[in-house]
Amino acid sequence: MKIKVLMDNNTYIDQYYLGEPAVSYYIEVDDKKILFDAGYSDAFIKNAEAMDIDLNKIDTIVLSHGHNDHTRGLQYLDKKINLSKPEIVAHPGCFEAKYFDGQFIGAPYTLQDMYRFNYTPSKTPYEISKNCVFLGEIPVLMDFEPRYAIGVKEDLELCCSEFFSKDYILDDSALVLKTDDGLFVVTGCSHSGICNIVEYAKKVCDDDRIIGILGGFHLFEVDDRLSKTIDYLEKQNINTVYPCHCVSLKAKAEMIKSLNVEEVGVGLEIFI
Repeated sequence: MKIKVLMDNNTYIDQYYLGEPAVSYYIEVDDKKILFDAGYSDAFIKNAEAMDIDLNKIDTIVLSHGHNDHTRGLQYLDKKINLSKPEIVAHPGCFEAKYFDGQFIGAPYTLQDMYRFNYTPSKTPYEISKNCVFLGEIPVLMDFEPRYAIGVKEDLELCCSEFFSKDYILDDSALVLKTDDGLFVVTGCSHSGICNIVEYAKKVCDDDRIIGILGGFHLFEVDDRLSKTIDYLEKQNINTVYPCHCVSLKAKAEMIKSLNVEEVGVGLEIFI
């Protein structure tokens, strides 16, 4: 198994790739080539070309959730490859219109648009390959990680676009890679709570061993939630943690005190 970071907020010194506050990873597992998230612009495509990664050979696109820093790049990818060919996997709520302070922050396509693609919406865990599972909707399992709203979303269940409700980002999900040594969890922003995600991954895969986590944890403040998150992750005896994208420097500094934290930047390659 292999993961290559195509897009993150940061780039490594002396590696001349493009960075932006967004996420995109290229993953090889079993016989599958997977694109996890599509960044904000076409920068991840340029990075993939510079890394000699042929996005035409992608079998599956997995979207962690519907925010534009994870999905907006799809409109650029649509111009580069035949986007109806790869399977696109996401939570059913991924393509609901999302707004924050009156500004649109959702995906570039609507649910109606997705009908022209090979779209597989899944609220429940979905097996992409023998050793790769999309978790679907993440339940709240930890009392210190309750759901919280960010902006509003179009409520498709009301069947009218003028009706909006608070967006608790129920579409936020993650990917789990299964190995002989345990589970490697890949997240986008972890709006569901990184500990909720890890705990659910263990339950879905029937494996309590977590060997690594890569992704955004949506942790910014040095507070009680961060402290409890670190305590939980420390008890998992995780080999390596790769916090990026939406994790502040101060939060990372606290994590480094107790966890084996590695730097993440565009071009990082992880072999599992």
